[in-house]
Amino acid sequence: MPAINLAEKLATFTEYYRPRVVGEFNGHDLKVVKVKGPFNWHKHDHTDDFFMVLEGSITILLRDGDVRLGPGEVYVEPRGVEHCPIADDEAHALLIAGSGQERGGPSGCFSHTGGCSALQTMVAIRQRPSARTMVNTSTPQCDHAPST
Repeated sequence: MPAINLAEKLATFTEYYRPRVVGEFNGHDLKVVKVKGPFNWHKHDHTDDFFMVLEGSITILLRDGDVRLGPGEVYVEPRGVEHCPIADDEAHALLIAGSGQERGGPSGCFSHTGGCSALQTMVAIRQRPSARTMVNTSTPQCDHAPST
């Protein structure tokens, strides 16, 4: 198998929050994704979420604090934990997920087939003091800037 050039793979698309499979190993997909702006608050009930920032910076908003990632930094979000990725400027990341797990569904949720609770019908959520109230409960968006 030839080497995979992640920068070349990222150059083939422009959409945000639409991961692309670039390789596979031991039953896992290697995916690259472009991130800009806020994503949906969501959680994955049956799998952890792996993020490795390749370029730019991504903040993973959590209910009890934020995780800021720069190039070369890795964060593994434990299964069942609500989170919301956000990037002020375009950022690139490598994701690792079990093969066949779908990400980037019609609502924009990084949903995993048969396992994601995307919080699409959430009416009220516990907010951190820095958070503003989500307005649209049918497709909840991460509606606040990361805490400083």
